[in-house]
Amino acid sequence: MKFMIINGPNLNLLGIREKNIYGTKSFDDVIDYIEKEGKALGHELTFFQSNIEGEIINKIHETYFNGYDGIIINPAAYTHYSIAIYDALKAVDIKTVEVHLSNVHSREEMRHKSVTAAACIGQISGFGEYGYVMAMNALENSLK
Repeated sequence: MKFMIINGPNLNLLGIREKNIYGTKSFDDVIDYIEKEGKALGHELTFFQSNIEGEIINKIHETYFNGYDGIIINPAAYTHYSIAIYDALKAVDIKTVEVHLSNVHSREEMRHKSVTAAACIGQISGFGEYGYVMAMNALENSLK
């Protein structure tokens, strides 16, 4: 299956930012892990990261026009307020799983609400980079 993996703002700073929450692996280390696991599962993965909301929306639209089977998205901070990303996910009607590296429900109150999760088939939170592998399995299962 062909999946688009979209990562939002500040995820490019993994390994630098809040190591007590996100760990010491770099963004490239995390992408390498996800890519290796995806290949082992037989999936074709495309990765995209942006700190800009409009670029994320454009990538969601592009995913639709390029025949992807599913989207795995970590909207990061946009999770909590981006109606525009929610609308883009609803518009393309591609099965999507929302992933968060940290357990957002054990963090600040502002992180407990996801606007974007309602446009997804599910949300995975708190399992680090393994959450992306879980999301691939969830998408594959839901698309059978």
